[in-house]
Amino acid sequence: QVQLVESGGGLVQPGGSLRLSCAASGSIFSIYHMGWYRQAPGKQREFVATSTGGSTLSYADSVKGRFTISRDNANNTVYLQMNGLKPEDTAVYYCNAVAQTIVGAPWHNFWGQGTQVTVSS
Repeated sequence: QVQLVESGGGLVQPGGSLRLSCAASGSIFSIYHMGWYRQAPGKQREFVATSTGGSTLSYADSVKGRFTISRDNANNTVYLQMNGLKPEDTAVYYCNAVAQTIVGAPWHNFWGQGTQVTVSS
């Protein structure tokens, strides 16, 4: 199994910044995709940003120009730098990884437990 542990959430004022981290551990042979999703109260979980194959970056339109995803492949860690935060960014942020646990095994989807981000004055 693969465990994903997020950190870095908290309370921040509008316009402020936070940096989320997610470290993957456990039985990992290869990680193809790491990314971030979020879920606000009463809403479905939505895509925020992903790093695929270590070089292809994708962002939701709502966060383009404000959020930056980066990845440390050597340490199986993904980061999300969030600048210019808005109240509508308030949500639980979940780390996601698509990984193989052993060579030749199927790719599986793994999720972290989530970290709360609250943007409020």
